[in-house]
Amino acid sequence: MSSGEEQERLALLQGTLDLLILRRLIFGPEHGQGIARAIQETSGDELLIEHGALYPALQRLEARGWISAAWGTSENNRRARFYTLTKAGRTQLARESTRWRRMAAAIGRVLGPETSEA
Repeated sequence: MSSGEEQERLALLQGTLDLLILRRLIFGPEHGQGIARAIQETSGDELLIEHGALYPALQRLEARGWISAAWGTSENNRRARFYTLTKAGRTQLARESTRWRRMAAAIGRVLGPETSEA
């Protein structure tokens, strides 16, 4: 990715990071770096999650009871906290996914079809 493309990475809307973390954890327990890497890869390198945003989000989700955490060993043999989606987190994921899809569809209707004009 060129430096110009890196500068144009998409900024996450407020609240979206929580949704992306919850969605990632539907696939099973993961440590923070693994979550960030998976989001980046799945987004085609459009979304880069900074540590300064990731770890406060994980703490916030844990405080709300949407995820739980336990110490374990990462694939590179380092001690790491692994996060797991809770039942309450699954409920929140379903609620927020529906809300986000409705909002995205509404914004899409306002923007209308893409045109070749810039």
